[in-house]
Order: sequence, then C-alpha cells, then structure tokens
Amino acid sequence: MIVTSASTGLRGRSYPPGILTERHDGLDLSLAGARGRSDRLKIAFLVPLSGPAGLWGPSCQTSAMLASHEVNAAGGILGREVELVFADAGADPDQVADDTIDLIAEHRAEAVIGMHISAVRVALVRALRGRLPYVYTPVYEGGERSPGLFMIGETPARQLKPAIHWLAEHRNARRWYLIGNDYIWPHVSHRAARRYIKETGGEVVGVDYVPFGCEDHDIYLARIRAARPDVVLVSMVGTDCVTFNRAFACAGLARDMLRLSVASEENTLLGIGAKHAENFYFTAGYLAVLDTAANQAYLDRYHNAFGDDAPMPNTIGQSCYEGIRLYAELARRAGSLGVDQLSRVSEGLSYRRAGPRHHACPPPVVGHLSRRSGRTDVSNSGALPGALADVTPRVRFSALPAFASSSRYFPPAQTPLSASPARSAESDLRMPPAC
Repeated sequence: MIVTSASTGLRGRSYPPGILTERHDGLDLSLAGARGRSDRLKIAFLVPLSGPAGLWGPSCQTSAMLASHEVNAAGGILGREVELVFADAGADPDQVADDTIDLIAEHRAEAVIGMHISAVRVALVRALRGRLPYVYTPVYEGGERSPGLFMIGETPARQLKPAIHWLAEHRNARRWYLIGNDYIWPHVSHRAARRYIKETGGEVVGVDYVPFGCEDHDIYLARIRAARPDVVLVSMVGTDCVTFNRAFACAGLARDMLRLSVASEENTLLGIGAKHAENFYFTAGYLAVLDTAANQAYLDRYHNAFGDDAPMPNTIGQSCYEGIRLYAELARRAGSLGVDQLSRVSEGLSYRRAGPRHHACPPPVVGHLSRRSGRTDVSNSGALPGALADVTPRVRFSALPAFASSSRYFPPAQTPLSASPARSAESDLRMPPAC
C-alpha cells in the first residue's frame, strides 16, 4: 500500500508549472489525463485534521489505510494498485474545494473519497460537477442526488427517527430543544426531527445554532434551562460536541434533562467523560464493542495493522473503510472507473461487506451513558446481538436486547447510495474547567 500525505493542506506548497493558473472549468479531470502520469490508482482522501471535526481524523486515516491495504492485497482495483493521497478537510469549505481541485491536478487523482462535514461536500460537488466519482462516507442529512456522488452514511430517517420514537416511548420524552452547529446538516436534520417529534405527540420548545469553535455556551444553556425540555437534541461535531456536553453537565442540567446526539462515537464519549454524561444518549451505525464475528475479525485486522495503541475504532472512522470497499465494488461491477458506468451499477447496490456493518443501510445503535455506573448501555434493532466490553476503567459499553423488539421504529431498508445516472492529526481540544 502506498500512502501520500497531504495532511497539512495544499496552500504554500510548490506545484508543477501551470497548475495554479488552471481553475475548475479548465482542469482536465478525465481518466486519460490521470493515467498519463502513473498506472497507480490515486484517490484523493479528504478527512478533517484540524477544526472541531479533527477529533476524528486519525481513526479515519487508519481505517482508510486498512481498506486500501486489503484491496491491494486482493489485486487492487481493476488490477491497479491503490494510492491514497490524504488532505485536510477541516478548513473553510470553499478553501477545501479549491485545494482538492489542485490536489487532483497535481497527483492525477481519479476519485475522491471524503469523511467531512456536509458543507464541505456541497462545495466539493459544486467544484467537481460530476467529473470524478466522489464517495461520501459519514452520517448526513439526506436528500442528495448529485451526479457522480455515492453516499453510504445514515440519514435522519434511519438514525434519528428511531431514537426519537424510542425515547418518547421509554423515557416519556415530549418536550424537545434542538441545538446544533450552524451549517446544513443540523438545519436539515432538525427539520426532519420536528416531523418525528410531532409523530410522537411531542413538541419543540426551542432551537439554537452555534458557530464552530464556540467555547462559551452560557447563553444557550440559559435558554435551555428556561425552556425546560425533556430532551436536548445535540447536533454538534467533534470537539464542539465535547465542550458543549461538558458545559451542559457543569451547568447542572444533566440530572433533569436527557440528551440525544447523532454524531457521537467512542472518542467523543471519552472526551465528554462519564462524569459529564448523565442521561446522555447517542445513536450510531457502528460501535467497536458490538459482539459479532464480523466486527471481531475487523478489529483483529485493525489492531494487527496498527497496534493496540491505534486510534480507537468508531462509526466515523469505520465509514472510511467502507468508502474504499464500496468504491472497489462499484469499479468491479462496472468494469470501469468512469462516473457514468459507476452510476449505472450503483442503483440498488448491496454487497457483502468485509467490515463489521451488517447492512447496506444499517439500523442505528442507540446508547445511554450513565453517570452513576460509568457504563454505556447500547441498544440496536436486533440485527446485532448484545455484549459488554471495557473501553476505559470508567466508561463501559454494552449492547442490550431491550431495543431489539423495537423494529417498528425503522422504515423499510433503503439503498445507501444516492447517485444520478445522467495541520496535525491532533484536534484543538480546549475543555471547560472541570465542575
């Protein structure tokens, strides 16, 4: 496996003559242009290595590298060795899009795979205009049908709706407060959340949107306290989710109000800590502690490759593994790397995963982190059996059968694909004072 690192971004680097003078409309993004430089199949792989979502960057890189190694060991993609070119997707969306076009031109990349926020995806779609295949891996707001774009993440109907209905039934959740970062994913997801809340007979008593990097949450916490919700839906990413939830607990709100997060995973939970996570629920497509043969095999391969001290596997990082495996399967079925050919075979595609997610569009896992026990109870739709595993001496995860009888919360299975035919890897994590 070959990995080229562009993790510090592209600004300030030297380029071949003419690269910087070409812009989006003039760039040759054809396969012929790409094959002219190397017979290796280069993939621009975009993950956040800075900003709030930078918390996820290291696990995204290792997961992608594992998938690339496995694909190459099996003969590559259409007989070509895969080379990943990593770049930071944690900057301003338009900046990331411009830098990606420059990266494609410099390295003759033939595909883009990205785990980053939806605002970056929108900017990249606008810049790529369907000229290269683009696989987007994380949870997202749904509704995207741009040419050449392949989506594998959970949408609100598959992730948020079941959790809202479950909390309404099991925790009598009726009054909801919605808060999230100020960009497309929280805005669109919250519109869907309003519908799901109404279906349960509940109501939304407040909505707020918070700028990225916000460290002073007092004004938002005061509004939440005054609104007296039963549940606060937290749609924040990475370290923003960590700092808000720590401040929430420090303000004394956690004892009487539930919280639901749809962008939390093991690293976020460890950042929040058991002390600050009373009545904290989260929903995800994957957890590293799920006790299945497929997951154990995946974890064995992961730790054999990167050691016991590797970045903790999680739903965000693991989606990067699935992104590469999906691209390889699309290419195998199409017999081509062209956008039109890949799109034709994508509709309704399901495939036998080498990773631990069991379904093409997996049912979510709903977890609850209890302050008293320091333990997280994880429930799912019944496809994944329950287990208990240690993560730290203070935080434990388990999958319980209680949610297994709740399959009525889930809509019919849907294809995960949506395609139209026609700085350092360490995030800046500044925590509020301990309370």
